[in-house]
Amino acid sequence: MTADNLPEHFQPVTADQQFTFACHPGVPCFTECCRELDLALTPYDVLRLKRQLQLTSGQFLEQYVIIEWDEEQLFPTCYLTMVDDSRASCVFVNEQGCFVYTDRPGSCRAYPVGRGAARGEGDTPAESLILLRESHCQGFAEGGQQTMRAYLLDQGLEVYNRFNDALLPLLQHPNIQSRTFRPSRQQLDQYILALYDLDQFRRQMADGRIALQRPLTPAQLQGLAGDDEELLLLGVRWLLQEFFGE
Repeated sequence: MTADNLPEHFQPVTADQQFTFACHPGVPCFTECCRELDLALTPYDVLRLKRQLQLTSGQFLEQYVIIEWDEEQLFPTCYLTMVDDSRASCVFVNEQGCFVYTDRPGSCRAYPVGRGAARGEGDTPAESLILLRESHCQGFAEGGQQTMRAYLLDQGLEVYNRFNDALLPLLQHPNIQSRTFRPSRQQLDQYILALYDLDQFRRQMADGRIALQRPLTPAQLQGLAGDDEELLLLGVRWLLQEFFGE
């Protein structure tokens, strides 16, 4: 999608561009952005949420996630379930606001900024930003001026971006870009296992049901020992092996 055909309320912006925005309980539209939305969860979103709620990844997926298998999409999408209250409210929002706020998903943190990333030269992804000016949002009348970069850093996006960008070698692999790869149903199951059901992935790798074809690094061993972040990176490495023989 180019700037010429973006929806009217989407505005391309740069990281150094200034804007005025703040969200807090005193804003009249507080939590309106938590309703009537389709919230896709990244693997790192699920990692943070399941850990805060003290659930296994399998329990979190069963209680809070709808996995959509769309044949038009290469990989399944995990959506957060919404409350059946005629407003499709987020399951984690109440009158006081978000009760998982410290571990809220990356897209909630970034709002009203949207971020896209593509594999760039070297290790630095090419980043693009958009500003969403939705009619219901009154946060633009709050706070002082700041740059997009400063806002995203203040919202704790740096660690979310790092782990989301770690998926780019998989999701934007040359075989996918050239459309020479189409995952089988078994590979789709592997995708959910390695990226979203981390506790089950750890069990299967620990007992030898699945394996990496090269010796595990110290960081990867830490993942098997309990470090979920390192385990997620190991899951990406394993999928590259299973899908593309790397």
